[in-house]
This record gives sequence, structure tokens and C-alpha cells, in this order.
Amino acid sequence: MALESIQKHNVVDVIYEQMKKNIQDGLWEPGCKLPSEAELTATFQVSRVSVRSAVQKLRDLGVVVTHQGKGTYVTREVARYGSFSDNQPILHLSQEEFDDMRVFRQTVEFKCMELAVQNATDEDVKVLESALNRMLVSKDDYKKYSLADYDFHLAIVKASHNKVFIHVMESLKGIYVHYLEELNRVLGITLESVEAHIKVFMALKNRDASLAAETLNSAMTHNVHAIEDVRHN
Repeated sequence: MALESIQKHNVVDVIYEQMKKNIQDGLWEPGCKLPSEAELTATFQVSRVSVRSAVQKLRDLGVVVTHQGKGTYVTREVARYGSFSDNQPILHLSQEEFDDMRVFRQTVEFKCMELAVQNATDEDVKVLESALNRMLVSKDDYKKYSLADYDFHLAIVKASHNKVFIHVMESLKGIYVHYLEELNRVLGITLESVEAHIKVFMALKNRDASLAAETLNSAMTHNVHAIEDVRHN
């Protein structure tokens, strides 16, 4: 690593640690709007790039959230958790939201898999494969990965050719993408998750609804246990 890169990395860490301390000490309370990027740049006497990198680290941890055109705020979950560590991101999904989405997926998506096996065209399979490929090339960016992840599951629903299911899935895009982003940010994009999606794709391509449902159900069960671990740690 070049010296300039190391120095920049250290600057980002210093800014991040100070901002983190401001939040943990209550100087920036839950719900509080952070100083603007220009103000932080002036306060720390560093570049905007360094400030953005430090804020991104807090954002990935779930400690702050940025609302386009409004600014960056300390999340209210910080008060609920009391403290936070670099090793355990804060989950912005309530147990109810997580459970509701799980039941929705088990009810709608599993049925759509059955219908997709019966009704999917070659073009439907290509759209599903395209979404999967976008997931594979986005493994290092949980936001891009999550959007491709939603498109993958939307492609399954569209392959059912049931207009009501398709309308429901499309209308839930905001909620569904948020759910996926939280899982992928907090749990990480694991090899097991990637392999599960590949297995679901191959099962549907081979017109095997049982294997597709079994694979997805196993992945969702794993998420249930992983989320329980996050909440109890």
C-alpha cells in the first residue's frame, strides 16, 4: 500500500473515531442531524473525500442514515442499543417487520415458484439469470447487490405470469429493497447466500419447484437464526 494511501486511510480512521465518540458521548444524540459535509471538513481540517469516507463507515454500521437533500442523521436505534461496536452493525428492522416479510415470502414467492416452473418462458429465465449475474458482480457493494437481489425475486414472480402477484411485488419494492439491504448490510453477503441464489436459479431453470422452495426456505431459516444472534449480542 502506498504511503499516501496509508496516510489517507489513517485520516479517515481518526475522523471516524472522533465522530463515533461524539455519538457515544451523546454530543450528537439519536435523531440529531450531523454537521454538514462542509462544516465537518472545516472542523477536522481535512478533505471532503476523507469526511465522506468516515461518514460512509458510520452509515455502513447503521449508526447514521442519509436522507437525500436533507442531510445525515444519527439513527434512533443508537439509543435503543445503548452502545455499538465496529464488529456488529445496528439492524434497522424490527422483529415484526422481519417476521412479516418472511411470511409474505413464504406465502407468495413459494407459490410463484410453482407457477414459474409451469409458465416461465425462455425470456423469463434469461431475465432471472441477468439479475443473478448482477448480484455476482456486486458482491462488494451491498446496496447494488440488494437491488439486484430484489430484481432476482421479482423475476421469479414475473415468471409466474400472475398479474396480481406481480402487481403486489412491484408495489412493495421500497419495503422489499430496504429489507434486503438491512440483511445484506448486517449479515454480510456470504458465499452461502450467493450459492443459494445460484441453486434456486438452476432449480427453476430445470423446472424443479420443490428444490427451489427447499433452497430458499433453508436460506431464510438461516437468516432467522443469524438475526436472533444479532439481537442477542
